[in-house]
Amino acid sequence: MQLFFLRHRRFPLTRIAFAAVVVLLAGARISPAGAEAMLVVEADTGKVLHAENATYPWYPASVTKLMTAYVTLKAVKDGRLTLDSLLTVSPAAASQAPSKMGFKAGTTVTVENALQMTMVKSANDMAVVLAEGVGGSIDGFSAEMNKNAQRLGMTQTNYVNPNGLPADGQVTSARDLAILARAIIRDLPEYDQYFHTPAIKFGRRLMRNYNSLIGRYPGADGMKTGFICASGFNLVATATRGNKRLIAVVLGAQSGPIRAVKAAQILERGFGGSGLSWLKPSLGTVEALAPIDAAPPNLRDDMCGPKRKRPGPESDDDNAVAANGNNDNLVSMFAAGPAAVKPSQLLQPPGPVQAVIVYTGPKKTGAALVAAVAAEELKQTPKSRGKKSRAAKPKPQSVAAAVAGTKPDAKPKPAAAKPSAGAIATDKPKSAAKPADKPKPKPAANNAAKGGKDKSSEAKPAAAPRS
Repeated sequence: MQLFFLRHRRFPLTRIAFAAVVVLLAGARISPAGAEAMLVVEADTGKVLHAENATYPWYPASVTKLMTAYVTLKAVKDGRLTLDSLLTVSPAAASQAPSKMGFKAGTTVTVENALQMTMVKSANDMAVVLAEGVGGSIDGFSAEMNKNAQRLGMTQTNYVNPNGLPADGQVTSARDLAILARAIIRDLPEYDQYFHTPAIKFGRRLMRNYNSLIGRYPGADGMKTGFICASGFNLVATATRGNKRLIAVVLGAQSGPIRAVKAAQILERGFGGSGLSWLKPSLGTVEALAPIDAAPPNLRDDMCGPKRKRPGPESDDDNAVAANGNNDNLVSMFAAGPAAVKPSQLLQPPGPVQAVIVYTGPKKTGAALVAAVAAEELKQTPKSRGKKSRAAKPKPQSVAAAVAGTKPDAKPKPAAAKPSAGAIATDKPKSAAKPADKPKPKPAANNAAKGGKDKSSEAKPAAAPRS
């Protein structure tokens, strides 16, 4: 095609016409209704496989926390602090809007635990704890964020806070988020686990990762979701198949499930390729995409206006998914796209999940960690007005098994006797068998005891505090 125009220059663009095209592109705007940006790139080369509105400015929401994690982990890698360094929740951190852990000012937490809470729960208070611990203040940390953004070539990005809560001047683009995701993969491979942890558990509270691709989409291995009314539902997702790792960015989706479906669709296209791909013009690399000078679309009315059955709470991705989720058209969306992934894989109710234990205070291991988990579970157990609840006091054996990641009725192995911080636990540990109250004599041939259900097993995790 390019050769055709070189040989047939009967209708060349004049300089005036070319300038007019540039001006039109520079001043382009996205209509708030149905505004959306999508991008897929190869992680190792940066090659762009698919792009729609990829260089329009956008409000980042909680995908801001990708840069928060990047700056924090770079500080750890450079020796400025360690994962075990103890940070204190300040009044400023405690006052942040949901989604958050809700700890009181003065509570202490390690860098590692704060990172897990920030990336899985998307805790705005923990993002501020990290910012103040690394940069001394929100402003100081934001300056570090912007310095790193400039160094990486994120020319459309500016940070004002570490959590993505609405703020004047907090802006990015799909292009810049893909550049950041590439930097995380390239510069911090030893910390990859913080970007795809499926769930965390604090006492009885089980908090799942809002990125619903993890554990459902084949090969999904990161990274972060986000939502505020002005931005819509955002997602930076990574997935690996064979030796190929892709980065997908979806900005402005109408709901949490829809952003997951769209990300899955464009990832499928990226992995599947096409026998006719040589006919398509090359899109170059993500760094070469030309930024567009425009104001970010404001989707507040569309996302949280009166036409919603219940407006989504500002920045609370969990509540917003429940309030704004509309799955009616998701199956038809898949019908129009690649068929390698079934809608049921992304929309089915979540099953049991491996959760990382998190806690407050200094790093704990062994008996100290078991005791801390038991104490927190006891704090979170609802008080019974009538008969004493059998779940009021968790059994030490069950707590130890949860921390160590072993079955309660199994004999602890030597290696699991002293679990380390961040040990794995399942959200539904199997309880020890309980014999019937009044066993009836049975024939010798049927003397095998049948274990009853342990009613003292762990209660359903209490809902996270919301303000």
